[in-house]
Amino acid sequence: MSAVMKKPRIKAVSKVPAGILPAQAIRALIDQGALKIAKPLVDKQLQPASIDLRLGVVAYRVRASFLAGPGATVDQKLSTLSLHEIPLEQGAVLETGCVYVVPLLESLDLTEHLSAAANPKSSTGRLDVFTRVIADGVGAFDQIPSGYRGPLYAEICPQTFPVLVRTGSRLSQLRFRAGEINHDDNALRELHRKQRLVSGANIDIAGGIAVSVDLSGTPDGLVGYRAKRHTGLVDVDVVGACPVLDYWEPIRAHASGRLVLDPDEFYILASKEAVHVPPTHAAEMVPFNPLVGEFRVHYAGFFDPGFGHDAAGGHGSRAVLEVRSHKVPFVLEDGQVIGRLVYEPLTEVPSMLYGTDLGSHYQAQGLKLSKHFR
Repeated sequence: MSAVMKKPRIKAVSKVPAGILPAQAIRALIDQGALKIAKPLVDKQLQPASIDLRLGVVAYRVRASFLAGPGATVDQKLSTLSLHEIPLEQGAVLETGCVYVVPLLESLDLTEHLSAAANPKSSTGRLDVFTRVIADGVGAFDQIPSGYRGPLYAEICPQTFPVLVRTGSRLSQLRFRAGEINHDDNALRELHRKQRLVSGANIDIAGGIAVSVDLSGTPDGLVGYRAKRHTGLVDVDVVGACPVLDYWEPIRAHASGRLVLDPDEFYILASKEAVHVPPTHAAEMVPFNPLVGEFRVHYAGFFDPGFGHDAAGGHGSRAVLEVRSHKVPFVLEDGQVIGRLVYEPLTEVPSMLYGTDLGSHYQAQGLKLSKHFR
């Protein structure tokens, strides 16, 4: 199925207010055929304001990353760029430094009022697995325009650890937007005044609310982890199987309050601020700003409604920062702004919140590796 196929259009979700769709509206999209699933939903696939996307039955090892672009399909590109096919039903290893494209079990038939955006899941980002969603005829990663009709594909490039995946593995998540959302700093200031979005005395709001890095090491001196090279596999579907020290080098606080990021090394750090996402909103971390340094922060940018929310067991939740320096060593200072959170309203309060009742892995987190490590 391609983005140019013609069929009767479903006019669902066309009169809702502008905002991010919550879980119950995403379930309605499935019922209405706007979100098509090749296999039934599995436990926890549907999140408060997103849905996890599942790998299909085959992976294509490709020569290079690519976009379909206007007038072309991903299948057409694969016919010239694919090196070989890898069956996924029994599991397969994706090697570091290689690029793979996998058709997903979910596809779309959106109305003109709905668009979507993808991001790696938190656990995927913390494994340094670079994952983006591509679509037929679309000239941007992770962006699905309004009215799109067609399949979705995951581009996967493990950067540090080889990973074991299989049909149904979930590396990416998808959010749906109704209409156009206005990102207004004054509205964000008012939301912070009412809901206390981040902790701290000096709140910086300009194109989002600033988040800084914690290199103080209190109370135990640990400020982060640096990934080791040449490690064993990580099975993306198994929780708590990997010993931390086989994969990570702990980093302790330096008296200077600084950390030198080595080029092309991968770090897990934490924010100094506690982060709160109220039930009425969802948030996203802006991943990279060249004005603050030659590094990328937070591959996995979605924060669901209820993250850090007291009533959902999230008091004191920190943002975990996945950081990679590019080209040159870079000095981070304790308290340095390292990213910005953009908040977007939901069309309605979700039927579930991120937190303890949902069994969310990263509620009330401090500095925390992905769920795969014990």
